[in-house]
Amino acid sequence: MTAPETHSFQAEVSRVLHLVVNSLYSNKEIFLRELVSNASDAIDRLRISALTDDSLLGDGDEFAIRVWADADARKLFIEDNGSGMTHDELIKNLGTIAHSGSQKFMQALEQKNDEAALIGQFGVGFYAAFLVADSVEVVSRAAGHEDAWRWVSDAQESFTLEPAERDGRGTTITLHLGEDHSEYLSFWSLRALIAKYSDYVRHPILLGDMRPMPAEDDASDDDEDDDSDDDAKTEDEEPRLSLQFETVNQGSALWQRSKDEITDEEYTEFYKHLSHDFEGPRCWTHFRIEGKQLFSGLLYVPSRPPFDLYHRDSKRGVRLFVNRVFIMEDAEELVPSWLRFIKGVIDSDDLPLNVSRELLQDGKVTKVIRKQVIKKTLDELARLAEDDDESYLAFWKAFGPVVKEGLYLDRDQAKRIGKLLRYRSSAVDGLTSLDGYVERMKEGQEAIYYALGESETAVAGSPHLEALKAKSYEVLYMTDPVDEWAIEGLGTWDDKDLVSAMQANLEIDSDEDADEDAEKDKPAYEGLFETMQGVLDENVREVRVSKRLTDSPVCLVVPEGGQHAYLERLMRNHDQSMPKTKRILEVNGQHPLIANLRKLHDNEPGSDRVKEWTEILYDQALLLEGSPVEDPARLARRMTTLLQAASATALEEAP
Repeated sequence: MTAPETHSFQAEVSRVLHLVVNSLYSNKEIFLRELVSNASDAIDRLRISALTDDSLLGDGDEFAIRVWADADARKLFIEDNGSGMTHDELIKNLGTIAHSGSQKFMQALEQKNDEAALIGQFGVGFYAAFLVADSVEVVSRAAGHEDAWRWVSDAQESFTLEPAERDGRGTTITLHLGEDHSEYLSFWSLRALIAKYSDYVRHPILLGDMRPMPAEDDASDDDEDDDSDDDAKTEDEEPRLSLQFETVNQGSALWQRSKDEITDEEYTEFYKHLSHDFEGPRCWTHFRIEGKQLFSGLLYVPSRPPFDLYHRDSKRGVRLFVNRVFIMEDAEELVPSWLRFIKGVIDSDDLPLNVSRELLQDGKVTKVIRKQVIKKTLDELARLAEDDDESYLAFWKAFGPVVKEGLYLDRDQAKRIGKLLRYRSSAVDGLTSLDGYVERMKEGQEAIYYALGESETAVAGSPHLEALKAKSYEVLYMTDPVDEWAIEGLGTWDDKDLVSAMQANLEIDSDEDADEDAEKDKPAYEGLFETMQGVLDENVREVRVSKRLTDSPVCLVVPEGGQHAYLERLMRNHDQSMPKTKRILEVNGQHPLIANLRKLHDNEPGSDRVKEWTEILYDQALLLEGSPVEDPARLARRMTTLLQAASATALEEAP
């Protein structure tokens, strides 16, 4: 009998293995994915080699990967009938950390054959076995060879190698599981891991379980009346068990098939399987990119938003695969946050991963895939908007605020996102696009006007819009919290500036009569405005004559660089630090109430009544912009006093 050979690991294996087992992988269940992937690689290598040498196949069974456990012995087995390894290959592949036989094989083929799409990184993937195993045994027989070899190691300083027996080609890995990893001896746990990580591996994965043997044929009729005690079965007799296998992976990856071969029903069922959504998707895009990088994608737009769409820790819905092997659930590097509602899969043939396959490296391929995810999604949304307006509007109501985030998070995509924007408007029922707004612009109108607020009703009734409405200029109603940042990211549309109707520097096409009236009002109101400024000095930056008001007496406008009141309130409600912006109080000098206040001021400069009227007008401006009044009780008392005086005057004047 040949004595086992003992070989020392290369590259300071004790230190490197310690890194692999304790630091490289964040999730120990990854080990099964790695070993199944390596088994799939071995089958792929043999299939391609057999194209030029069919003798390598011999009389072996159909390609398959087998997984089973012996709970009593605490052993887990992963077996394939692929290429196998020779004596020297075992030393080379399993004795050197991070050696990649698959990668060298791919380089030899110069990536000319899709069948050669191998994951690579064989060495490190194999050593993931030590995440759960105290020791590992590998018995392998290379295709075309008669001898087999057994490799054994406990991941310390060395491994042993000795001749072994194996009926056919391939490799069997035996994991002697540690006491803390008993869950991996369970049939159902193993089945769940295979479904999670290896469901779409192209080769059948057969999972074994100890089950009762099928009942033998009934005895002949002649023996029906035989009451022999020797043949009688006792109720306590245990059924005989045998190891039985069943295929547990789907094998066929829908996204790898041609679009012409897939029905809408198949697309819908795959979406439900992927997302666990009982409703079908609104639309989807299926693509394959070929060139310097090769990858496939199947992306879905859901019909309804998930409950956690606006949670800070909301996960992306796109899964990453490499050659059909599941890599990660939440591919943040491939999907921007403003498309976080998208569901689907990306499957890359050559995505750069770190050695654990758990994290993406920041490389060119990653950027190319991300760019294509964005492009394909926006293309599909644009198609939906053009072909099915009703369905698109339903999508926009569900996900529009999230898409708008892209205007300031990804400004390179601003113009494409801008095509998708929809808003309520003062000019049309329903929602309108920016292009629709531009088509309806009045002759001489230079800007696209919008107003921000909590609701369409609040914005539509805002005094800030009075001068714009007087000119029949359309105003977009923006009621989503994200709108202010989104519009800043967009800036312009069709060479037209987007201008807030609530900004202090609002410039409307010149109306000579209105301008003359405003200029005439200034000297007459200087004294009143000085008094009002003194009363409101802690709250307003300036009191001035307004050119935008036609019906209302006052309004508050946002100074340059300031935030809209709606945004300030929103931030404070979410416990965000937000300094108070002193806004500008604009006064309509043509309004009768203001004219009366001026006369009162001329007769009683600095009187308490002037101050009270000023404070009431300021509170009214706050209410009109949706802001809370600092002292509602005081406002109510003053309003009661005014109403009493007005009612008394009305009674005196009554006939």
